[in-house]
This record gives sequence, structure tokens and C-alpha cells, in this order.
Amino acid sequence: MTPVVELVEHAPAVSVALPDGVGRALAELRLVDAAPDPYSPGRWSLRAGSKVGAVTLTVPGHDDPLTVRIAPKVPIARLFFLLGYGLDPTGAWRDGEVEVAEHRDLLPALAHAVERQVDRALRQGLLQGYRVTEETSVVVRGRVREAEQIRRRFGATLPVEVTYDEFTTDIAENRILRAAVERLLRLLRLLRLPGVPREVRRRLLHQRARLADVTVPVRGRPLPEWRPSRLNARYHHALHLARAVLQDASPEHGPGGLRIDGFLFDMNKLFEDFVTVALRDALRGSGRTARFQDGHHLDEAAAVRMRPDFVLYGPDGTPCAVADAKYKAEKRSGYPDADLYQMLAYCTALGLDEGHLVYAKGNASHAVHRVRHAGILIHQHALDLDQESAGLLADVAEVARRMRNG
Repeated sequence: MTPVVELVEHAPAVSVALPDGVGRALAELRLVDAAPDPYSPGRWSLRAGSKVGAVTLTVPGHDDPLTVRIAPKVPIARLFFLLGYGLDPTGAWRDGEVEVAEHRDLLPALAHAVERQVDRALRQGLLQGYRVTEETSVVVRGRVREAEQIRRRFGATLPVEVTYDEFTTDIAENRILRAAVERLLRLLRLLRLPGVPREVRRRLLHQRARLADVTVPVRGRPLPEWRPSRLNARYHHALHLARAVLQDASPEHGPGGLRIDGFLFDMNKLFEDFVTVALRDALRGSGRTARFQDGHHLDEAAAVRMRPDFVLYGPDGTPCAVADAKYKAEKRSGYPDADLYQMLAYCTALGLDEGHLVYAKGNASHAVHRVRHAGILIHQHALDLDQESAGLLADVAEVARRMRNG
């Protein structure tokens, strides 16, 4: 069995020798496109889609786990730049907050970024706050839970069922940071990643020690809720990044005894978040309001629902521009025609003369199509993700200019 499979996002398929049970597991989970190689018995054809990261699979009946690592097409630093727009749409967490240029692989870069952000958050000590505690006690503290006292103690005086506010470091913010640190340490151990500096592991262990008195959230249960405030402002960047580590896109288990552990980013979602938030920022001050994934209907009976990625509304609440982000592999002849039909439907239903499709750049450049007998213009924009952040934002600003003047 091949212990480690290296893939690149949207690259041509590779043929890998895999036990049949392992290959079928990959195909069923759809972490990558997997199918038996028709020309080589015992081998499977694997092709990565838009998910990047690393996962390890332990299949019942096979002792050795399989690790699949998928490298992104874009540089790691650019990926984190895109990520910042999705994690914190307010704009506080963007380029320059995470130093990852020295790393070539996603997970080591993420571990380094989380450690640095946690270190900055804890530099002034652990945040403390009030937490509601309910317990059985031999002394009255706070207030007595009368209903519980009657139900459990049947009128006995002691012990007492009480509830009180405790000032402690064991609060939601610290629990989330502890959970992210624990998850990264586990993934770095399981995924057998090469080139992870010992210093990164050592510093993650150091952060875990600083959070030793904080309860680790139970895996599989919802994370504790936290709300941004002036008091926890120094934690915001770390908490946004911790959310990326702990989000649902990271598979942890599978059916039938199959065990999965790993971390995956969906580049479709990262690109969509970046385009919509960056467009909103570029259009700020225009007197118009942007909404993401706003619900509309194609037909008069309101039976066919549609949700464009980005709709811009004028002061009177009327739609004045629409855009959709498309992070996908293009055909040799250009971008898929189906996207044009989708945008035509958006423009028709919203009563707009122009629509905008925004792609991650491939072979095609900006193009404009005028629909016959309708006069609707459909723009196809291409953003080059390999360029520096300033150039990328300048390209988004140009898309915003066309939307504003359309």
C-alpha cells in the first residue's frame, strides 16, 4: 500500500496502487475523484478537485492508514489572503496578519499561523470572564435552584443545588483556542507531514501548557459561543483563525468503522467569500447596499428559487447589479457556457441589463457577451490569483467600477 499520496488541486489524475477497500472508501467519501484504473489492475486513478489540505484514512481490515495530501495551485500566502476575507468580513484580519511565506505546505503554515495568533492573544495573560456554574454544594453560593433542590433532595437541607457566576479563565474564548491547538497537534502527528519545523510543534505545545487549566471542548459537539467585544478584542484574530481549524469542512470520521482525520479547505468557498467581500469593500461609499446569497425567484409563481452570490441594491432597494463567483476548471475553449445561461436567468429575473461572472484566471481573459434579442450584457472577468495582493484588489476594483457604471 502507498502510505502517502501527493496530489495537486485540479491537476491531471495520477495512478496509484491501492487495496480495493481503500480505493472504494476514497470514491465513496468524494474527498477526491477516485476510480479504478482501467489499464492497470490493482491501481486507482485519483484526481483532486477544489479541496486542498491533508487527510488520513484508516480502513477496516487494513492496518496501515493512507495519507492524502492535496497542494493548492495558488501560493500559500495567497491562500491565506483569500481566507482572511471569509474569516473576518469586517476587514480586521487581512494580509500581513499571518506570516506564512516560509512554508510550502498548507497544514504546517496553518499550524504556524495559529500558534503566532494564539501567542499574541495570550501575551497579556489569559482572558477572564464570568461563567454561569451549576453545582451541588454544602454551602449556599449564589442562589438556590429551588426546583432542582426539591426534585433531587426531597426537602433535605444539605447538600444544596446552587447556581452562581464564576470569574474564571475557563471561558468560551479560551476553550476555542485550546481546541484549535489540540487539533493541530493531533493532525501534525497523524498526517506525517514532512518539513514541519520542530519549533512550530514546540511552540504549539507551549501554548497548550498556557491553556492547561481550560476545558477542552468535546469532539463532535458544537463549539462554545463567543461574541466580539472590547474586552476580548485582542483575541479576535486568533479566534477567527481557530474557527478555520475547527470548522465542519474538516472530516473526522466516516461510516462503517472507517476513520478519517484531517483538514481540508474548499477553494470554491474561499474564492466566493473573497470575491463577494472584496466587491462590497470596493463599492463602499457608493450609496448602495450589497447582499450575499440573497434569495430571489426566477418565475412569477415563486417556485424556482435562485441565490446569486452578490446582488447590489440602489437607495430605493431595487437591484442594480449582480455577480457570481466561479472558482472552477475551465474548458480549453474558455469558461463553461452554462455559467452564461445562469447569469442570463439572474439578469432577466432581477430586471438588469448587465451581469458579471468572476473567475479565477485560467486561459481566458475578460470577455463581454451581448444576448441576442434581449440586449443583456454578460461580463466574464478573470482574477489572477498568482499576483500580489495589491494587484488582485485592483482587479476587483475594476470589476466593481464596471458594476457601478453598468
